Order: sequence, then structure tokens, then C-alpha cells
Amino acid sequence: MEFLTILLSGLLAGVSPVGLVIDKVIESNFRSRLNKVEQLQVRVDNTPSYQALQGKVEKVRIAGRGLWVTPNVRIEALEMETDPINIDFQRLRRGNEESPRASFRQPVQAGLRLVLAEADLNQTLQSPTVTARLRAIAGQLLGGSAERYEFLNPRVDLLANDRIRFQVEVQETNAELLAITVESGLNIIAGRSLQLIEPSVSINGRVLPPQLVGGFAGGIGNRFNLRTLEDAGITARLLELDINADELELAAFVRVDPPSQ
Repeated sequence: MEFLTILLSGLLAGVSPVGLVIDKVIESNFRSRLNKVEQLQVRVDNTPSYQALQGKVEKVRIAGRGLWVTPNVRIEALEMETDPINIDFQRLRRGNEESPRASFRQPVQAGLRLVLAEADLNQTLQSPTVTARLRAIAGQLLGGSAERYEFLNPRVDLLANDRIRFQVEVQETNAELLAITVESGLNIIAGRSLQLIEPSVSINGRVLPPQLVGGFAGGIGNRFNLRTLEDAGITARLLELDINADELELAAFVRVDPPSQ
């Protein structure tokens, strides 16, 4: 979500009165916030140049494929359409230590469609950032210091009927290697959180009792709750989630408020 905040607030940051082509300016700003872009199209609707110079745009539509947020995180496809934007872009360009939200004259809202490919998700799982987070989760769930755990061969498989399987080998210092498999369906609750549907967990081929799995599933659901973003002025809602054998697709709504609101 931090990426989306920076993106939404930075769309007009490079506008200047010389050679003004709004579509190209926004496309350039979008590209500058990504590691690499394979395909990208930007369209701005009904915006006279003088309004853009004041930081006002009626609507921005962005469609991209192969968007690399970092060298390890790739988005297969992204479509975004904003409501009217009104930003004090001169204040935004000054930067200083202010949050980008401080330049908003009104909330910035956008609808999103995001597609993540299974191969890209597995590449992300190999990144140091994800490994560090897995260690932290293992420390909380299994007890002890996160540095005690080594994660090997993490993998996610996208299944039919909105189900997902995650497999990983966990090696604790001076302990037996544990092959862990977690499989579950996913469901959206009130647009804010995820519910695990018929989850199952096995360790070294042994299926855990439903009582233990139920507690685990509840903990995962509590971790993913978009309500936690609201203190930062971000309202996000998941509208749709679709999982098939190759891709995960979701639709969402995001609203970023000025600090005063």
C-alpha cells in the first residue's frame, strides 16, 4: 500500500509549463517509481493544460504488464482508474520531510485490477525480504529467536476453486528438518480481511488436528486486515478475488486522504 500512496500522490509531480504533455508526464512518473516496465499505457481524460498546471486532472487510466516493483517483485498486469485528482504539486515537488499526502487538496481515489502470476509469486518468495518475514512469523508461532530458523525451498501453488497451497522446509538450529504444507481456500470478509476456507496443515506428511489448524487460520486472518491502514489515512477494500491454476487476480478500491482528514 505504501507503493500505491507514493504512486497516486506522484502522478503530477513532474508537470511543468514547458512542452506540457500530461499523458507522457504521468507515464514518466509512473516508470520512475518502478524497477522495470515491460508494457505501459497512460490515458488522461478531459484535462485542459491550464487545469493540469494547477494540479487538477479529471481521470487517469493506466494499464501495464510486466511491472517490476523491485528486482524480485513482478506484477503480471495492473489496471488503474482514478477519480478526479487535485494536488498541490508545487508543494509535492518541494518534498522536504512531509508525507506525499500533505500535497492533497482532496482525497485521491482509484479502482485497481491486479494480476499476479504463480511464477512471479515464487520468485518473490526467494527474496531476502520475504525470508526475513517468514523467520519473524516462525519465531512468533514456534517460539524463540527468528534467527534460529532457516527456510528452504518455499513455494506457492495456485489451485482451482480459489484455493492456494504453500510449501516450505523449515530447519531449526540442531533440530529435524520440517516439511510444512499449508492448503486453503480464500474468501473476502467485508472487503477488509481474508478468511481461510477448509484449511489443512501437514508437517512431514502428518496432518495436524482441526483444532490446531483452526487457531492457526484465525491468526492468519487477523494478520491480514486492511483496517490497520486507516490510521495512515488509507482506506482500501478488496472487491473481488479469483484464483486459478496459473494466476491470482484481485480487484480493489483505494482512497488516500489528506492528513487533515
